[in-house]
Amino acid sequence: MNTERINKVIENMRARHLRQIIVSAPASVYYLCGAWCEPHERMLALLVKGDGTLTLYGNRLFALNGAVDIPLVEYEDTDDCVAALAPDVLPGPVGIDHTWPSQFTIRLMEKRPDVTPVLGSQPVSDARMIKGADELALMRESSRLNVQVCTRIDQALREGVTEKEIQALYNRIALELGAEGPSFTPLICFGKNGAEPHHDSDGTRLAPGDTVIMDVGLIWKRYCSDMTRTAQFGEVTDEQKRVYDIVYAANRAGIAACRPGVLMKDIDRAARKVIEDAGYGPYFTHRTGHGIGLDVHEFPDCSAVSDIVARPGMVFSIEPGIYLPGRFGVRVEDLVAITGDGCEVLTGA
Repeated sequence: MNTERINKVIENMRARHLRQIIVSAPASVYYLCGAWCEPHERMLALLVKGDGTLTLYGNRLFALNGAVDIPLVEYEDTDDCVAALAPDVLPGPVGIDHTWPSQFTIRLMEKRPDVTPVLGSQPVSDARMIKGADELALMRESSRLNVQVCTRIDQALREGVTEKEIQALYNRIALELGAEGPSFTPLICFGKNGAEPHHDSDGTRLAPGDTVIMDVGLIWKRYCSDMTRTAQFGEVTDEQKRVYDIVYAANRAGIAACRPGVLMKDIDRAARKVIEDAGYGPYFTHRTGHGIGLDVHEFPDCSAVSDIVARPGMVFSIEPGIYLPGRFGVRVEDLVAITGDGCEVLTGA
């Protein structure tokens, strides 16, 4: 149990007038209790009350007994798992984690009509948003290893290799270097496939003149990395070079805007303006970035509608892109950590 983190969550609950929340996201349970559990279809619930009372509810198969130092209520596969939780929930509003399956919320409401579920992820998300020194150290190492893997797969690009082959190579090298695995399915995109921001890598073969997007990340001691690099295989056309230079300039502008006190939407604007001014605004089709930590996508967004203020300890991506349908795409992504007077770029290469 991490008392400092729990106290911060309780402080956040009070600020949002929540007497109780149910935490179910495996990363959030780990963040507070130190035990990682993937429940799949079974119920995992950490009930946090404003008076500091914590109780964890989980299937006996999760082997949580002895792994956590808070009260644990276990149930069997043949038990009504919600019946184990329901009596302990206070009447009135209960904050529900956005990852908790609706079947459990509905069953809780059926058993406790005096309980009103409300959105309740934010107290934990706000706490997780600010990384401690130990978390930042793990994220630096995760990014360092990610750069190593990316450099090696870049050297493996050759005519005729498929996207799937490079994807598999990334996963293999990441494991060789000690990673727990990829933080998401690697996105390897050749040629016109790069015009799809989340192209599902397939059997497309690399050909001369292709622009190559490699969006990759790994997990190191539970903490994620994420980086995108765009390369050119063979001869570069003037337009391919121009588009790359615009996206790279947008990436640099976004990073230059990262410092304490700046709104996330203003960081988005700094990157987006470069692309708009170059005439490619309609082809930048996603937010500039996202938070990252125990999950590869965390609160907050770096987007045009985010009023979150950058604070020391926040880690998020800066990843502008231009995507020309049927032709090619370019994306350049780095992770930044907000410091006391600016930011630290965690990704190299």
